[in-house]
Amino acid sequence: MFDIGFWEFALIGVITLIIVGPERMPTIAKTVGNYIGKTKKFITKIQEDIGNEIESNKLKEHLDLEDKNTNIVELFKETKESINEIKRDVDIFEETEESIDEIKHSINK
Repeated sequence: MFDIGFWEFALIGVITLIIVGPERMPTIAKTVGNYIGKTKKFITKIQEDIGNEIESNKLKEHLDLEDKNTNIVELFKETKESINEIKRDVDIFEETEESIDEIKHSINK
């Protein structure tokens, strides 16, 4: 992450040992280790949260697409029903027209 190698850590350790002394060095190392661990956990948690948010957005988009597809299917069903109603009305009209023609024909005789 920071591109710090072994020699950089060794130099930091020697400088810290000179400044704080050998008595306090173990407690400082432990404290720094704890903070590094907490930082790693925090970063991991943030990465998981971002990943979960991305997944939830993808799921929302997928559900929106399915909802749109459902609306299209419903629209097709409604259109098909309307067409069938129109066909029935036309059939009834034709039957009525035939009946009228028969009545006219019988009257004209």
